[in-house]
Amino acid sequence: MSKKKILLAGESWVSTATHIKGFDQFPTVTYHTGADELLAALKNSDFDVTFMPAHEAQRDFPQTIEALSAYDAVVLSDIGANTLLLHPDTWIHSKTTPNRLRLLRDYVRNGGGLLMFGGYYSFQGINGGARYRKTPVEEVLPVECLSVDDRVEVPEGFAPIVTGDESHPILAGLGKDWPVLLGFNEVVVKDDAEVLATVSSDYGSLPLLVTGRYGKGRTVAWTSDVGPHWLPPGFIAWSGYKTLFEQMLAFATSKD
Repeated sequence: MSKKKILLAGESWVSTATHIKGFDQFPTVTYHTGADELLAALKNSDFDVTFMPAHEAQRDFPQTIEALSAYDAVVLSDIGANTLLLHPDTWIHSKTTPNRLRLLRDYVRNGGGLLMFGGYYSFQGINGGARYRKTPVEEVLPVECLSVDDRVEVPEGFAPIVTGDESHPILAGLGKDWPVLLGFNEVVVKDDAEVLATVSSDYGSLPLLVTGRYGKGRTVAWTSDVGPHWLPPGFIAWSGYKTLFEQMLAFATSKD
């Protein structure tokens, strides 16, 4: 049986720092990826994951339905809408290019799977900068984005609350005792969506894991992270970590 093909876009960033030592100073630049733990967990799974870091996605994310259709599902994780809207040909050379948010909508309508995982540049994101509100991607997702910075930091941690039927394909075998998380993106559930898990009642029982359908395709929203800092080492070490994300992908790529 061939593996299902997944495109994971995002989860990379570059940091700059200035080191000051008395009279002297010097700058450094470091490159980071945030999906290492998830990619390791999925390495020996039923999924063939292509990881496209955010800086590559601006140029290389598919620009046609045909290219998108090579994948059974697309995951957007910590990658803002501008990265997909502003191909270098448009940003630098003022050329027209395909609207890749519309392409994603059409891809799902035709039967593709779309998952969005939380982070500082997911949903509406830090300072509202992820900017998926009122876009074709929001149209497809099972949740609506806020119009403002949607991050909720929970430094004391919260235990997820499983609200869905434990026989659901995503929840099967996971039980109700999940490790703590340290934050999430606040979203609003659409009327036709299914909420499988929420955050704690201390934070309004807001949605954590939501599924939906659009056209012939399936969608999943996981409003916390896939790795640090919102998803701490204890969650990664949990025996359900691999299973949870595998079952999200299996659900999104299933056909009725």
